[in-house]
Amino acid sequence: MPGRPTPRQNVLAECDRHGTDAVVAGCVALLERTGADDALIVALGGLAAESVLAGAAGGPDGYWPRVWAARDRAPAGLLHHVELWVPDLARAVAEWGWLLGELGYAEYQDWPDGRSWKLGATYLVVEQSPALSGAAHERTRPGLNHLAFHAGDATRVDALCRMAPGHGWTPLFADAYPHAGGPGHYAAYLANSDGYEIELVAAVGTGP
Repeated sequence: MPGRPTPRQNVLAECDRHGTDAVVAGCVALLERTGADDALIVALGGLAAESVLAGAAGGPDGYWPRVWAARDRAPAGLLHHVELWVPDLARAVAEWGWLLGELGYAEYQDWPDGRSWKLGATYLVVEQSPALSGAAHERTRPGLNHLAFHAGDATRVDALCRMAPGHGWTPLFADAYPHAGGPGHYAAYLANSDGYEIELVAAVGTGP
């Protein structure tokens, strides 16, 4: 007996029935919370959509329909998103929001337990999940050590490094700046109030 169609197959079927423009317009409406078409939500979300339509996870105007509507047909292997669980959402929003805004990310999703910012096809989430099992992140333990971002030229990295302490980010390895990562690698290393480390990498050839 054949299995259920995948969400991708459902979306293609919706495009055949209603036209690609109509499906795209429906996705935009979901993202902007200006309308939620149940059939489109089912096509986008598959089995998971049934519980959402019944009111779970915020219902049709909640988080998941917007995620499903925002799926990109990006090249396989491209990073889709990173999700960081944080002990204090307001603090994380202030610190990550400043950093990601300076790097060109735009606010993307906003719900009671989290926030995200997107650049191109990739987005970063901070969430204070009810399922959080600890109160602190430790970058030297197994798991995530740091995230590294392209940050423009060396002058821009210098500027971000100067501004960072005013937004909750503390310089690391300051005595070896800007070559703590090795000769020829111009970068700033910073840690925020919750212990998350980031690396701001300058474009090759723009610094000494």
